[in-house]
Amino acid sequence: MYNFRTDIASERRDIYQKANNVEGQIDGIESEKEEINEDIKIERVKITNENGEKAIGKPIGDYITIDIQKLKIAQEDEIKVAADIVSKELKKIIDKHIDKQGEILVVGLGNIYVTPDSLGPKVINEIEVTRHIINYMPQYVVEGTRMVSAIAPGVLGTTGIETVEILKGVVDNINPKLLIVIDALASRSIERISSTVQISDTGIVPGAGVGNTRNEISQRTLGIPVIALGIPTVVETAVLVNDSLDLFITKLQEEAKSNDYLNKLKEEDNYEEIKEALNPKEYNLIVTPKEIDQLIENMKDVVSMGINMSV
Repeated sequence: MYNFRTDIASERRDIYQKANNVEGQIDGIESEKEEINEDIKIERVKITNENGEKAIGKPIGDYITIDIQKLKIAQEDEIKVAADIVSKELKKIIDKHIDKQGEILVVGLGNIYVTPDSLGPKVINEIEVTRHIINYMPQYVVEGTRMVSAIAPGVLGTTGIETVEILKGVVDNINPKLLIVIDALASRSIERISSTVQISDTGIVPGAGVGNTRNEISQRTLGIPVIALGIPTVVETAVLVNDSLDLFITKLQEEAKSNDYLNKLKEEDNYEEIKEALNPKEYNLIVTPKEIDQLIENMKDVVSMGINMSV
């Protein structure tokens, strides 16, 4: 299998197609695109069989990628529009797995003290939880309100406990019908950092995108459907260099300095070669932009509002 070093299903598909010179759809993978407006685009990737699984290393299921441009300078109205799109896509997946009264547990993965990894815990602080009110003060709740609870279990390095072990205990005691798990992802594109939401119904393997794989959180390990909602917050140095090289070649081409070598260089995916050059000196770092604080805050609002509206 390829070293994709990305959690985004559509990116993995593109890498596989480019590496194998595949035109059109891959056997076992269906996809469609939708443009909401000039700043928001949706791509839906569906893996339908084992061939699709083997090709891009993702389980059979649905993967929705929502790209939100200009999030760094987004105002309140624009954040609400993005949250509404996230809500609609999330609701479709929730309704496929449970009824409108099924209890939901929202889980925020990550370390709140490390900014690129803090999205999950920050979203949890904004979730409108209802389980305790329904249990202890039902007279104050509108009839038909769904039970929602939330937890930020921390990370193995600070708790000494695998996240899936914590969640097994919680699930066994409160018996939710579905989990929504929020986590930071890795991407193979600078443009996607804190500007993309991926929603899938196949669970999640925390840390997989940065080579720090933890135990899987999925229906297989917990016994209930797990919807993963992830946002890329980091890329590798090799990705940064590769994307920068493409931009550099484009600039040369625009200045009429193109030649056959540069055209060939741009057509290829130079990630592996760049990575090989960086690894011996341990320069293949995981990097994040200087504006990550503001990006995380905006994405936190988009995700939390999207979840609250959908549940």
